[in-house]
Amino acid sequence: MSSTTVNYSLKSEPVAIKAWVKDRTVFIELTDFRIISFPADRFKILRNATDEQLQKVELRLNGYALRWEELDEDITVKGILEGRFQLAI
Repeated sequence: MSSTTVNYSLKSEPVAIKAWVKDRTVFIELTDFRIISFPADRFKILRNATDEQLQKVELRLNGYALRWEELDEDITVKGILEGRFQLAI
């Protein structure tokens, strides 16, 4: 399992301090230590990614976004928490 961590400061928008993928589910830990998850298949590019590619998630923009460099995919933490997914379950 691969994970990424980031330093953070408390802001009004949600900020992730850690991100990882397990069994094609993306997990993020927020500054308030809640852990949020969603199926990778809720996003077009992630749905078509290999398990190895999914593992390469990184936190960007000081924890405001997730990034998969190899896939050229960015997803905001705020968008995840607001349920703004591209695809239905």
